[in-house]
Amino acid sequence: MSTSFGSSVSRANGASSGVKSSLQTYLQEINRYPLLTAEEERELGWRIINDQCPEARDRMIKSNLRLVVAIAKKYSNRGLALTDLIEEGNIGLMRAVEGFDPAQGARFSTYGSWWIKQGIKRALMNANQPIHIPAYMVELIAKWKMHSRKLSAELGHEPSMEQLAESMDLPLKKVQIIKRAVKVFNAPNQAPRDMDGEAVGLDGLIADYRISTPEDRSLREEELGILRRLMETIDDREAEILRLRFGLDGSEPLTLKEIASEVGISRERVRQIIEESLERLNERLNDAKPSRFFRRDEPAFEEIHTEEQRPTSLRHDDRGIRAG
Repeated sequence: MSTSFGSSVSRANGASSGVKSSLQTYLQEINRYPLLTAEEERELGWRIINDQCPEARDRMIKSNLRLVVAIAKKYSNRGLALTDLIEEGNIGLMRAVEGFDPAQGARFSTYGSWWIKQGIKRALMNANQPIHIPAYMVELIAKWKMHSRKLSAELGHEPSMEQLAESMDLPLKKVQIIKRAVKVFNAPNQAPRDMDGEAVGLDGLIADYRISTPEDRSLREEELGILRRLMETIDDREAEILRLRFGLDGSEPLTLKEIASEVGISRERVRQIIEESLERLNERLNDAKPSRFFRRDEPAFEEIHTEEQRPTSLRHDDRGIRAG
């Protein structure tokens, strides 16, 4: 089966009256594929891994096309047509199906959603930006804007660069670089355009991390369950520092400085323990999952992994366990 939106629509339109739009026809077509149970996902996953079964792969893809559409709709009106977002999401879905490991115990939507979102986000950045902003910088900008809004509300005025640097636990120079990136991106001659020719601001390309749907919360709980089980395999102190750093107990994530004060060790030692602990967790994941699905050589991993900022989450994805 081709996951190309255009190809799928062309086939569907052959039997269409021509009245309905290609998108409506496509949605009708994919609604014919039943959703999978957890047991069916595991069975298909093992057939794909052990037998490279094309029929199992095809069924897994078809049954999750509606997941792609649901995710793509969240990124509409940001510079690409919904049909283009769906097609890019379908490419991410294909990669997710190839990488799904049923031995991890998670539902496919937990693993697949990350790949689908990555495909869509990269397409938005590549299509919309005359200048290139790396994926890791987009994440930093999103966090910069979140801290800026929070401080503005608390202080009653726009925060200074020094206040932002303190809040984000980042060097002042790094915060200044982020602010310059925001200004350059939002300049009239650099801002991307939507389908109507209107400028799309940076907010349009960055997902609002404060908004979560019931599906998002469900996926996060499932991911946290996997992480908590893995953390039972490391030292108690290491596990506690990770919980404090990433707020795994539901509390606000702490900075390195705050953790150092609470546990009575230096900030540098806290950083070392976090790096060593994440390395051990990644090794355990690699023992249980084919290593080709963990590519730690990507720039985004190295940049985000070394930042001394207040993290918003601890993520388990194709590059292992990392700050998000």
